[in-house]
Amino acid sequence: MKSLLPLLLASAAFAHADEAQMQTWQRQVRATECVFADSMAKRDLKAFESLLADAPLFFSGEGPLQGRAAVVARWKRFYEGAKAPFSWEPDEVVAVSDGSLAYSTGPVFDPQGQLIGRFASVWRQEAPGRWRIVIDHGVPLSDAERVKPPAPGKGCEGL
Repeated sequence: MKSLLPLLLASAAFAHADEAQMQTWQRQVRATECVFADSMAKRDLKAFESLLADAPLFFSGEGPLQGRAAVVARWKRFYEGAKAPFSWEPDEVVAVSDGSLAYSTGPVFDPQGQLIGRFASVWRQEAPGRWRIVIDHGVPLSDAERVKPPAPGKGCEGL
């Protein structure tokens, strides 16, 4: 039993370090998602484009968009005009155990702050702390969200 104690203590230390690293990656992705969303609020298409992976896949009502050029061409219309047509913010972020990918999801609001949908995104860590979006997809609202929609402005607080 005495020979197992150091091994158990070492395992516990590594598990804690892994959890701390996971939280770091999740904070990084949340912050990046908020910068991504802020590009819409600030009407900054270049900032939006800078967070796209080289070969992103975005799903929209008009079919999938493959590649950076296709995504930017379709999303350009959302960046025209003085007021953003919608906003979004993360309410959940989960990273995979090796830190290569992360998933973010959250509510999408119209300009009046009414809940209109959800997004689901996959991010890839391309360099330490540098995340870019690989896949984005709109997802239906849950019954619970329809009954009691979340209020806007919570997902990026404190960043």
